[in-house]
Amino acid sequence: RIHLKIDTGMERIGIHYYSAEKLLEESLNYDSIEVVGIYSHFADSELNPEFTSLQLERFLEVLSFYEKRSLPCPTRHISNSGGILNHPEANLDLVRPGLILYGVNPLPEKPSVISLKPALSWLSRVVYFKVVQPGATVSYGCTWKAKEQTRIITVPVGYGDGYSRNLSNKADVIVRGQRYPIAGRVCMDQLMVNIGPEGEAYNADEVVLIGKQGEEEISVMDLAQIIGTDPREILLLTHLRCARGYYYNNERVEVS
Repeated sequence: RIHLKIDTGMERIGIHYYSAEKLLEESLNYDSIEVVGIYSHFADSELNPEFTSLQLERFLEVLSFYEKRSLPCPTRHISNSGGILNHPEANLDLVRPGLILYGVNPLPEKPSVISLKPALSWLSRVVYFKVVQPGATVSYGCTWKAKEQTRIITVPVGYGDGYSRNLSNKADVIVRGQRYPIAGRVCMDQLMVNIGPEGEAYNADEVVLIGKQGEEEISVMDLAQIIGTDPREILLLTHLRCARGYYYNNERVEVS
């Protein structure tokens, strides 16, 4: 029992669409081989409708092998998040949501045709508070210098947890409903935040890296745009050493 990947134009893995018929024909000669699933993958279903339509056309041509022989077709799937939103004609037997499963619109400049709600939050806590004097530098490389007496908090998360070092001096976090900027370079296990000369924070206060607190929100897309990457990379960076919790209707549920 196999799931067969058809390459319709991405040139990653899978048998080329123009070679698939011979393979499928040969598979019928072996009782030990049963194709139970057949699938492909869109290369640019968000921004390239012409190529997406071409890929779908190639895939459907491969699938016609079964109709021509009056054989039951294996389970068919090709749509990723962009396909689900922009090419409903490609939502065959199954779809494979990725970004939209997390409530992230793969094309934020274009309104989504379905309602999306962010499903992921990344939270930490304040573990240290100090007042630094004008001219004091924070973190490795002395890339951030206090212009005035200010308050700095330390948060126990860093690039070892998947919070990119490229967010240094660029990203914000949310503490007590207020956005505050990261001060200095993100360390392996810690980062520092400038809460200003009058900001308030206490040890164990919640710190939002991704998510919403009060009226403020930091999205996966926000971080992706800061460092010029795809939101999928932000979602995948989170290290397994970060504790996970799963919630339904604001109540934690156990997942086996």
